[in-house]
Amino acid sequence: MNHARYTVTAIGLHWLMAFLLIGLFVVGIYMSELSLSPWKLRIYSWHKWAGVTAFLLVLVRIVWRLTHRPPSLYADIPAPMQMAAQAGHRLLYLLMIAIPLSGWLMSSAKGFQTVYFGVLPIPNLLGKNKELGDLLQSMHQTLNFLLVAVVIGHVGVALKHHLIDKDDVMVRMLPRYFR
Repeated sequence: MNHARYTVTAIGLHWLMAFLLIGLFVVGIYMSELSLSPWKLRIYSWHKWAGVTAFLLVLVRIVWRLTHRPPSLYADIPAPMQMAAQAGHRLLYLLMIAIPLSGWLMSSAKGFQTVYFGVLPIPNLLGKNKELGDLLQSMHQTLNFLLVAVVIGHVGVALKHHLIDKDDVMVRMLPRYFR
């Protein structure tokens, strides 16, 4: 078995992002069903703040990953599976960038500027345009559901490694107190 582990920072960023993204998805579903009210506007603000935070954290994750090589995949894993694993990780990173950007673009096109934590105004990327805002909203939702599908696959493969292959691929990303 390959006992190389991810760094504590990589593990922390992985699980922080996982919980943040799950929360963002659940809140996104919840808030879309609310009728217009001060509560809905507050939830939208919180969602946008968390989305900006997720975007900043994924940038930190990318820098960390570029400067700290992850443990290598097992040599006995077939090449097509290794390529699929790499493609899956790239798709996860792409979606973690594209989703907040699509939300930012959508918010801009709908004419709702994001003010990070109610203090730091984030500039709009587009002028107000209802049709474009609606299109970007649809894109934002679609990308989120695609992320859910990719995450389910990611978790499924991790569980397969742990329960069927009985290797330590999954354990390498668990915090020490869960091993």
